[in-house]
Amino acid sequence: MSVRLIVRTFSELCITVGALIVLFVVYVLFWTGVKAADATEGQIDALHSRWAQGPVSAPAPQSSPAPGKPKAPKESSAAFAMMYIPRFGKGWEWPVLENTEVRTLQKGLGHYSGTARLGATGNFAVAGHRRTYGDPFKDFPKLRPGDAVLLTDGTTWFTYRVDKRPYRTVPSDIGVIDPVPRKSGFDGPGRYLTLTTCDPEWGSSHRLIAWAHLDATRPVSEGKPAAFHS
Repeated sequence: MSVRLIVRTFSELCITVGALIVLFVVYVLFWTGVKAADATEGQIDALHSRWAQGPVSAPAPQSSPAPGKPKAPKESSAAFAMMYIPRFGKGWEWPVLENTEVRTLQKGLGHYSGTARLGATGNFAVAGHRRTYGDPFKDFPKLRPGDAVLLTDGTTWFTYRVDKRPYRTVPSDIGVIDPVPRKSGFDGPGRYLTLTTCDPEWGSSHRLIAWAHLDATRPVSEGKPAAFHS
């Protein structure tokens, strides 16, 4: 085989590999966002439609499986709440669905099954993608103490306040979603919120955690809380 043919073959191979890389990047950066936008919009529309018909109850927390008996995967459910974080900019709104399965997080944010209900005593823990599928928690590192995290179930507004800057840990550190989350600084039972996402921005070797406490509630009939506009 001549040197010219070898160089030509290698060049064609590089072009092919380069094209595949570009297509993959387009899929990650663009197409997953398009899919998430369609899925999320559908969840929000369906949720608002159900709210118009009457209150929507959050799914009951699932009990932990017995040792040695893995819990069967749960089907993705419909959204039961909406979350708003003013720190992330005007128009940031995401539906919250039950469980943190892969396909669930492609439609919105996922509530860790087994953690507390929204607004209840305990730890209402929620996960979301940092990047891809709409980048819901892209700006997670911007969270600061005092920031509001607002949720509504269609009947009540729940205003949580972030207590400290995001904490970085490893995926195996499941104590961050305990009823009184470890390393959160909370010293006893309360009404807490935990947000989790991946770190670094385009990786998943670690997790970023934000903890908040329930600061106020307000009936939806009385309008949005003042914190919504902060």
